[in-house]
Amino acid sequence: MAEKSCVKRLQKEYRALCKEPVSHVVARPSPSDILEWHYVLEGSEGTPFAGGYYYGKIKFPPEYPYKPPGITMITPNGRFATQKKICLSMSDFHPESWNPMWSVSSILTGLLSFMMDHSPTTGSVTTTDAEKARLAKTSLAFNCKNPTFRKLFPEYVEKFNQQQQSEQIISEQGEREKKSSPTMEELDNSLGDVNRVQMPKDTRRNRKQTFPTWVMLLLVSIFGIVMALPLLQL
Repeated sequence: MAEKSCVKRLQKEYRALCKEPVSHVVARPSPSDILEWHYVLEGSEGTPFAGGYYYGKIKFPPEYPYKPPGITMITPNGRFATQKKICLSMSDFHPESWNPMWSVSSILTGLLSFMMDHSPTTGSVTTTDAEKARLAKTSLAFNCKNPTFRKLFPEYVEKFNQQQQSEQIISEQGEREKKSSPTMEELDNSLGDVNRVQMPKDTRRNRKQTFPTWVMLLLVSIFGIVMALPLLQL
């Protein structure tokens, strides 16, 4: 059971976080256990983690703030192994370096900073930037499958739903454009129909142009015979 001073300290830190949120960091205690906090780190722009949302837990000892907490990450991220404690100077891996003045916000800010680094540590993994970027794109969808995440972070669930709706609208627009735009086969068929319709017209036009020529020749011949008859009588 948590000591009274521990509970007061964590309650105070939560009020401070609500009043002055930390950039790229969201943290909330479990409704049933104030010693268990859940956090979300947002990937920084200009890094392979951009657009990612990384969910994890902080488990505080009953003696906090005089003893450090344990830190784990749940979301696959390409930097830290999931469901395993991460070795930090602010975690229970190094109680000798723990400073009671450190708070939840400073712990998570330090974790976010260390996440952007490449230094190996206990609980870290090695992956490519491309793999980190791929995991960042799928992080929110992964988190939203977790019931605890959905309960504690409804704003991120709403963000995910909006993303899904936007992607669906874009997909439907693309399908409509495909249906409204004729294919090459349809264009070829249309051109063939036009040619078949125009060819008889062109033929009739040529016939009309040829017919008056024959008439003119016939008239000229008759006229020549008529003019020649008086000369024959002489």
